[in-house]
Amino acid sequence: MFVTAPNSVLLSLGPLTVRWYGLLVVAGFLAGLFVCRYLFKKYKLPEMVVYDLFFYVIIFGLVGARFYYVLYAWDYYSQYPLDIFKIWQGGLAIHGAIIAALVVIYFFAKKRKFNFWQISDIVATCLPLSLAIGRFGNYFNQELFGKPTNLPWGIPIDPDYRPVGYENFTHFHPTFIYEAILDIVLFGILFWLSLRRVKQSEIRNQKSEIGEGHVTLLFLVSYSVIRFMMEFLRLDYSPVILGIRWEQIFAVVIIIISGVVWWIKRKK
Repeated sequence: MFVTAPNSVLLSLGPLTVRWYGLLVVAGFLAGLFVCRYLFKKYKLPEMVVYDLFFYVIIFGLVGARFYYVLYAWDYYSQYPLDIFKIWQGGLAIHGAIIAALVVIYFFAKKRKFNFWQISDIVATCLPLSLAIGRFGNYFNQELFGKPTNLPWGIPIDPDYRPVGYENFTHFHPTFIYEAILDIVLFGILFWLSLRRVKQSEIRNQKSEIGEGHVTLLFLVSYSVIRFMMEFLRLDYSPVILGIRWEQIFAVVIIIISGVVWWIKRKK
């Protein structure tokens, strides 16, 4: 079992401070970019276009993630408005990033005359890998952990970061690590499906049995299921409606919408 809590700062050089959270978020984006570039090449799409796409996805993804989280925790940020800009302290809502990314992909594909579903399938394949790497930043920020536990992999949390009512507990479930592991598994599945689709199209010289948009919809459903499960353990702030955490409600909404879109696409 871990004995001491982590330090959020990796390196300090005078006024320059490098934090683990920011470093891992950037590492996640770079890993996603590498995989996206590889898939663009496999799909015989202009390889260099991926840099333009990722530029907008990163910028608006961060804005969307922060905007969603600020609305999510408005009770706090309405009292401390300057903290809205302290993104290095954490506070990025993944669902906000996903929504922003889909909007960016739609307008990008429309402007460049690409197939929206094809581009979104590629990005959706990369997203779980980026999310998995970025999730480890939550460990160094001592945030988004779960309920107290005596399991060997329980992580220590400093008293200042423990929720009200849990001050006397020292070790908690590393829910972000659970999610990261599941995200890596999901990435493996989506990556395999993407390559299988390309291979089938090349061999049969016709459309693959894995239709356009299916990878995107599978990602949305699978990630929503992962988040729904994690919310049973997490202790961080969340609006509660009828005894259900907001992220669980939102996850169910995404699953339903994705299911409807999949059904419509299958009918067509």
